[in-house]
Amino acid sequence: METDLKLESSLWVGKKRYRAVLTGWHFNWTEVDKKNRDKKTVSVPVAEVVGVEEGRVEILPQKSVEDTDKDFTVFYVKRTSSGGSYGLLWRLGRTQFSCPSRVLRDQWTKHLRTALKTHSPLRPHRLLVFINPFGGKKKGRKIYHSLVAPLFELAGISSHVIVTACANQARDHLLKKDLTGFDGVVCVGGDGMFSEILHGLIGRTQQEAGLCENDPAVTLQPCPLHIGIIPAGSTDCVCYATVGVIDPVTSALHIIVGDSQPLDVCSVHQASALVRYSVSLLGYGFYGDVLAESEKHRWMGPLRYDYSGTMVYLSNRSYAGIVQYLPADPVLSNPRDRTRCLSGCSVCSRSTERLFPSSSDSGSLYSSHFSQFSSDSEGEWVTVEGRFRCVSLTCMSSSCPKSPLGLSPSAHLADGTGDLILVWDTNPLGFLKFLYRHTSTQDQFDLPFVEVHRVKAVRFSIPSGKEEEGYEEIGGTSVGLDDEDCVETVSRSGSQQHLAQRGTRREITNEQKTTSFLCGLCCSKAPAVSVWNCDGEILTLTEVLCRIHGQLVRLYARGIEDGAVVHNSDDANERERTSYTNSRP
Repeated sequence: METDLKLESSLWVGKKRYRAVLTGWHFNWTEVDKKNRDKKTVSVPVAEVVGVEEGRVEILPQKSVEDTDKDFTVFYVKRTSSGGSYGLLWRLGRTQFSCPSRVLRDQWTKHLRTALKTHSPLRPHRLLVFINPFGGKKKGRKIYHSLVAPLFELAGISSHVIVTACANQARDHLLKKDLTGFDGVVCVGGDGMFSEILHGLIGRTQQEAGLCENDPAVTLQPCPLHIGIIPAGSTDCVCYATVGVIDPVTSALHIIVGDSQPLDVCSVHQASALVRYSVSLLGYGFYGDVLAESEKHRWMGPLRYDYSGTMVYLSNRSYAGIVQYLPADPVLSNPRDRTRCLSGCSVCSRSTERLFPSSSDSGSLYSSHFSQFSSDSEGEWVTVEGRFRCVSLTCMSSSCPKSPLGLSPSAHLADGTGDLILVWDTNPLGFLKFLYRHTSTQDQFDLPFVEVHRVKAVRFSIPSGKEEEGYEEIGGTSVGLDDEDCVETVSRSGSQQHLAQRGTRREITNEQKTTSFLCGLCCSKAPAVSVWNCDGEILTLTEVLCRIHGQLVRLYARGIEDGAVVHNSDDANERERTSYTNSRP
């Protein structure tokens, strides 16, 4: 209970005396003046204490220890405003206490460490860490070893670190190697690295459960291992949308305290094959064209996305398509209800009860939710047909620094649904207005040519005749998906992993396809088909079936925290010699 007193005594911070109290859930210290009157109090939840060390200790920017018999140092989470971002930065708070005796010092360190074990049972003890040394500004190794590793060591977390040398190495390791003893997997990189971890863990979980991922109606098992993201890539959309900031120290601290944020995952199927999983964006039309165009300008770095976006916008393209979707229950939530999925989201909490009904058999998880998908009659699907500037499906807001509210500001991380955004063909000025509103707080859906629907599943296809027309227009080079060339099937223990894996030969082929597909703005006739942007990967598909799998994975995160919860970060704490580290390498 909160009122259960564990330990209380007088301690000193510098020359000031404090009354320190450790209860079941909080560690508080209150300044006491010469007349024994209470002044300001600092209160830290035990669950947010990072570590306790004897002596006077500093961790960042480099570790230093002054071994003194009567002193101990407490490290804890300290929140600060993130400036332009919507989330909160987490810093490593540090307070050095002096005791009247060594015996009392030992009592405090023992009680604090016991409280940590008692009230933080979900903290990881052993992690598998993958570092992408080539992502972003190629600072993955430096970020991990200078900022993250010292924090893991402080928290008593052991790590097995693998620096990847090629694409899909992390995914293959998770599919094949022994993962016994690990509490979670951490990726140091961007969205591409996260996608590898995602595919590896989901595939491994299904293969061990003897499930076939090809079947769109199959009940996928949730992954037992958590995923941690240390942002170090060109794009860190998943980290931003689940934490609210792109900051390595913040993410490392979320991992240390054992935060757990469930996340919906979308599976993308073609015919009887699983193609990929997606969590942020599955986009056809504009977003697919931008990605395909950007592949020709990788030498430009991140600037290639701005350049390609401008060029594709000027090309003024739209595409014919047939979209079918299975609506979600509008009573539960609505994509235009102006709510935001923040830490402790009530919509996601209620969805957990719906997706995980009480059962004696863990294997029946999701069964009531997914059986609804397979039993839904065709009459419940809604069909629309026409020309679209873009068709997008997202399982989260997909917010990023350039679009703080994201593609769908009211999307939820873990409600078992996705938001389908249809942008019909319109004039260039109207489409520019739609794009511009993503950078502001204006409602991008409040336009006559835009629709948004909360869905459980989506089908997309090309009207009859358009597909062949599109192939002819680009010089006779087929950009259709060939099952043998683009989808690899690997059978393991009754489960199959279907992923768009490219070999050297296929990389050349796909590059030719992309070049042919986006043959330049000077083409006399635009192609009739686009490609899909699936979390930054190009999919050359014209017919897909997408499923939303509720809370399939869990991240070491807690969702975006509301700025109103900022506490113990005022100037008084500075005067109390509480310091925190700068997270920038």
